[in-house]
Amino acid sequence: MKVLVVDDEENIRDVLRTYGDFYGYQIETANDGIEAVKKCRNNDYDIIIMDIMMPHLDGISAVKEIKKFKNIPVLLLSARGEEYDKLYGFDVGADDYVVKPFSPKEVFARVNAITRRNNKIITKFDGLEIDFDGRIVTVDGKPLVLTQKEYQLLEYLVKNHGVAVSREKLLQEVWDYEFLGDDRTIDTHIKMLRNNLGPYKKFIVTLRGYGYKFDENQTE
Repeated sequence: MKVLVVDDEENIRDVLRTYGDFYGYQIETANDGIEAVKKCRNNDYDIIIMDIMMPHLDGISAVKEIKKFKNIPVLLLSARGEEYDKLYGFDVGADDYVVKPFSPKEVFARVNAITRRNNKIITKFDGLEIDFDGRIVTVDGKPLVLTQKEYQLLEYLVKNHGVAVSREKLLQEVWDYEFLGDDRTIDTHIKMLRNNLGPYKKFIVTLRGYGYKFDENQTE
């Protein structure tokens, strides 16, 4: 699991990195909200541990910005424990809240709880439903039989819905550069995936000369 830890205090970043490494997480860090937003634009994370009180761009503002282009679960950290702060954090899309000083064990227990909850959510776009935990895709109630790569392509595009994804990025994330192919490989698999999605193939938008995007707001 890939975790982004965002805090302007180096000792907190170091403590969470140490515990995260121990529990088997892949930890990346950012010093403030601005750096966090930049990293989220260029990378994918399973969850963000975000401090609220930071210079340049505070955690709440950073979460609001990130939620505009990626739906990543967020655990907020704050030295303030007032109910208003917690409610405001939930209003902008945070999943949970931990007050400083905290136990690193508690932080990662909450991380586990958040990711378990999110993995069990069935994502639905009209008649297209995707159960990421069970790796089940249905169209108008009928389960699809997809190849592994077709499913992985759909999963990656849906989890980054609204984001333009280059063919190179898809090769990197879905094939992990193990396949020495070219752009036609992506195009062929996208064509097969679209054929399986029936009326919902419209959600996979071709970005000519670049790549693809999953856009559930497409009408044609």
